[in-house]
Amino acid sequence: MKLYDYWRSSAAYRLRIVMNLKGIAYEHISVNLVTGENRSEAHLARNPLGLVPALELDDGTLLTQSMAMCEYLEEIQPAPAVLPGDAIARAQARAFCFDISGEMHPLYNLRVRKHLAEELKQSAESVDRWYAHWTSTGLAALEQTAQRLPNRGAFLFGDTPGLAEAFLVPQYYNANRFNIDVSGFTCLNAAFDTVKDLPAFKQAEPEVQPDAE
Repeated sequence: MKLYDYWRSSAAYRLRIVMNLKGIAYEHISVNLVTGENRSEAHLARNPLGLVPALELDDGTLLTQSMAMCEYLEEIQPAPAVLPGDAIARAQARAFCFDISGEMHPLYNLRVRKHLAEELKQSAESVDRWYAHWTSTGLAALEQTAQRLPNRGAFLFGDTPGLAEAFLVPQYYNANRFNIDVSGFTCLNAAFDTVKDLPAFKQAEPEVQPDAE
């Protein structure tokens, strides 16, 4: 498989974690979001939205959207599983991930921050406040969700790391990068601390990617 990636992309980061958890080998191909390489004709042919990641399968099929790609990998290689076995728990884990990928991340990804700064002429301070507000609001909601999980084990959804942690960790990376206080999120902090040093997560960290700057 070929993974069209950018080292600081949260969506690519979560997919790297899942592929590492499952032991799926891939070829890393960098698409630089800062220089606009994602708007090139070649990349728009892979993903018309100009986003990463994009995953090219062995037969040339291209997949987009990190959640869809993670679900695909779970289907073709069920073990080790990244979703719990119980149908209700699977739905809850997916909801946790969608809260991140569908509600939090789109509000403050790079293209949104650039639009705020370049098109709407917002100051760097205003953009940072926007980022901090939506990050803190989203993490607070996730904390409430985590506190209500009935069968939380060593990890959020059982006794092995899974999709929920893969989606959560990049949000913590971003929060730390922008000095956003996460000290009040007891359950989320515990989940992050449990997985942050596992090889699958360490090997997916932005700074160790081939295109890290």
